[in-house]
Amino acid sequence: MRKALLLGLALIAAPLAAKDSLGVFGEWAAFRDPSAPRCYAIAMPRPSRAARDYQAFATIGTWPKRAVRGQVHFRLSRKIAQNAAISLSLGGTRFALTGGGGDAWAQDKAIDAAIVAGMRSARSMTVSSRDARGRRFSDTYTLEGAATAMDAATVGCARH
Repeated sequence: MRKALLLGLALIAAPLAAKDSLGVFGEWAAFRDPSAPRCYAIAMPRPSRAARDYQAFATIGTWPKRAVRGQVHFRLSRKIAQNAAISLSLGGTRFALTGGGGDAWAQDKAIDAAIVAGMRSARSMTVSSRDARGRRFSDTYTLEGAATAMDAATVGCARH
């Protein structure tokens, strides 16, 4: 069931161009979008009964023509308050993220790399912020399969 949701989410998360599935690995999946070209690993957070404004997901993207590899992006489950701090807790380390609306990113390439490295050994990661109504919220991701999905995405774009 969860794997089918991941595949469906990938279609929602990206433009309506054709996507090549590179595989489903634990809680993560990898895809190649030949129209961009770009490749990405993607996952949904653990289920929650909390109110949501958006369907949350995390992606780790590679755009070969832009020389971008391992770019971290989170679609948050709620619209964040203006100027609200966004943080990622990963393996005992906290990272300050940047973003707005319902999206968050690492602040630079060095933090992208540190997050991707941390994802390879941690069991889960949690993104937290304050929503537009002032309520704290968090989205937690299981990292089972994340390393393999990220590797599949990198290789998927390297071959084409």
